[in-house]
Amino acid sequence: METKEFPAWLEVLLKEKFFNACLEHEAVKKNEKNILCIDCCLSICPHCLPSHNSHRLLQIRRYVYNDVLRVEDGSKLMDCSLIQPYITNSSKVVFINERPHSRQFRGSGNFCYTCDRSLQSPYVFCSLSCKISDVIMRQRGLSGFLHVCNFLQLTDEGATTSTTPSSTLEATDSGGDGGVDMFWCQALACTASTEVVRKKRSSLTATCRRVTTAVASTNSEAPVNFFNRRKNTPPQRAPLY
Repeated sequence: METKEFPAWLEVLLKEKFFNACLEHEAVKKNEKNILCIDCCLSICPHCLPSHNSHRLLQIRRYVYNDVLRVEDGSKLMDCSLIQPYITNSSKVVFINERPHSRQFRGSGNFCYTCDRSLQSPYVFCSLSCKISDVIMRQRGLSGFLHVCNFLQLTDEGATTSTTPSSTLEATDSGGDGGVDMFWCQALACTASTEVVRKKRSSLTATCRRVTTAVASTNSEAPVNFFNRRKNTPPQRAPLY
């Protein structure tokens, strides 16, 4: 239930499973629900936009298979400071929910106040949900965290693009939490290197095949010419003494 301290749209933002197919547009392509209507507290797909033109709309994106939102969009609704951002398509984004830890690592640098994930300085939260949990625990509410926003429209990119493939994302800021992001960068680099090596090997194999064929052809002709010369030459007898 919506309250002044915790609005219903924020609860939907934290709990909704975005990028599922829209049931009202099952037969249409690009029907992933990647937009949150702030006024209706509902996730919608791009084909539902005509019914929500005058509403406040928040675009949800994907980064490393997790839901994110642009810092520029989220800052209009709430305080997104001190949350570690990442770069995708030249835009800063923050994770909506806490991500599972792949391994426990305690090195130098900052750590998330809520889940102890290693972070880049000066950030102290890894996701929006971690900051909300910390604010509620410290302040017993969200006063000062939420911003008054009476107008929020999608950008041209958000209105036409439903998802962003992870393989095309740009490299993120380097820092303590760069393990996952460095993995993706290395994976892309290894894929490119493999393709180059594969092309070089294919070219070398083709060249070797041509040379082998030429040599085999020459060797096969040599015995034939030799026997032809012996056939046309009169036999030579040993002299009689």
